[in-house]
Amino acid sequence: MWLVGVGMTQKPLTYADAGVSIAAGNTLVKAIAPLAKSTARPGANAELGGFGGLFDLKAAGYRDPLLVAANDGVGTKLKLAIELGKHEGVGIDLVAMCVNDLIVQGAEPLFFLDYFASARLDPVVAEAVVASIAAGCREAGCALIGGETAEMPGMYAEGDYDLAGFCVGAVERGEVLTGEGVAPGDVVLGLASSGVHSNGFSLVRRLIADNRWRLDRPAVFDQEKLLGDALLQPTRIYVRSLLPIVRSCRIKALAHITGGGILENIPRVMPEGSHALIDAGAWELPRLFAFLQAGGAIEPGELARTFNCGIGMVAIVAADLADEVTTALDAAGETALRIGTIKAGPRGCTIAGLADSWSAREPWSATHLHG
Repeated sequence: MWLVGVGMTQKPLTYADAGVSIAAGNTLVKAIAPLAKSTARPGANAELGGFGGLFDLKAAGYRDPLLVAANDGVGTKLKLAIELGKHEGVGIDLVAMCVNDLIVQGAEPLFFLDYFASARLDPVVAEAVVASIAAGCREAGCALIGGETAEMPGMYAEGDYDLAGFCVGAVERGEVLTGEGVAPGDVVLGLASSGVHSNGFSLVRRLIADNRWRLDRPAVFDQEKLLGDALLQPTRIYVRSLLPIVRSCRIKALAHITGGGILENIPRVMPEGSHALIDAGAWELPRLFAFLQAGGAIEPGELARTFNCGIGMVAIVAADLADEVTTALDAAGETALRIGTIKAGPRGCTIAGLADSWSAREPWSATHLHG
């Protein structure tokens, strides 16, 4: 029997006394079940409540697939969202950071799982976050098939929470985007970002503190938006626009512009002997990034390694297909621009531009690689 002697004057302790509410967790699961169901797709019914989520690759139409997995978080952008009480977009950020990493390998995102951890579960906040995760999954075409909600008193400050996401995708064997075919003469296309996305927010928050910027005031670069809203604009999800073009074999390589910026992410998808030459004068630095740059007197090279600078995804294509792919991307709702070319040289990236552009007067390069 599970009986332990207890002093007559001692109040019996419960899990709730330690700061964890099982009832609140159960209530949340019931509230978010319809959100998960709204993401159902062939291969997954997106029902919650089991010990694990199932996915049927055959029902999804795959013959001989390879599975591709990615996981990520939102980073310190969450701190900004928590401080402003704006949780409606961070779930889209979470999904985007994972699914955009899958599409660069040619994989279709199939299913997603999330991890939400806090000191004390606030059902209103948690439901808003999961609702935005479901919105991101619908946008990416993947099913939200499960997740974990953890209450950990003493691990997080009151009101704080953390997010992590896990996504699995598939690509038919032999159709993986490896970048091995990238060669001198190829064209580099840049797809516009929706804003800062989810990288560089430790520096953004430092700039806010140093300059005492009011996040509840209209942004000086866009009077139609509050500064806080402009900074929290969710990361763009590129999956639906890119997947048909990838499957048509018109793209040689894709690079998701995340930590390390343009300089350090493009070389990750190129073979030895190929060097990306990016023209900073090919697009106008969005005013948001110019604002951040001015706020910290940030050197152009540092800007290009920290932020996406207006380019959230890069596609490398053969020169004779560049116009066709650009037209297809524009028709799919993207803003695609020719931003550079591939030259012979050591694997790396050089950004150069006009003296009156956002770039430095002298070019700066990155030839070291990550990951």
